[in-house]
Amino acid sequence: MQKDELIQMHTFLIQLKTHLEDMVECNGGVEFRFYETLNVTPYQVYKSKREHKLAVFVLSRGIADLLSNNDCPGLEKISGRLEQMSERFMTNKEKEMMTSP
Repeated sequence: MQKDELIQMHTFLIQLKTHLEDMVECNGGVEFRFYETLNVTPYQVYKSKREHKLAVFVLSRGIADLLSNNDCPGLEKISGRLEQMSERFMTNKEKEMMTSP
């Protein structure tokens, strides 16, 4: 996937996140805490392809967690797999951020 396609997907996922947060009960944004600490938005086109790819996986995992917490069964496995995929693109510093409270 090209970087511009990743940025488009990132933009779509942000819109989906916003829409879902308005529709379903969320736990104060707990599902998206790590995404927010990444500090990568789709508008930051100067960020690397790796950073956008990581943001897409982490954001997708947050969306899956949000839905699984709101009576959408079966998304726990997807969430786990997205976590595994996101760890592939993390630096050691990002892995430390993910495990810290």
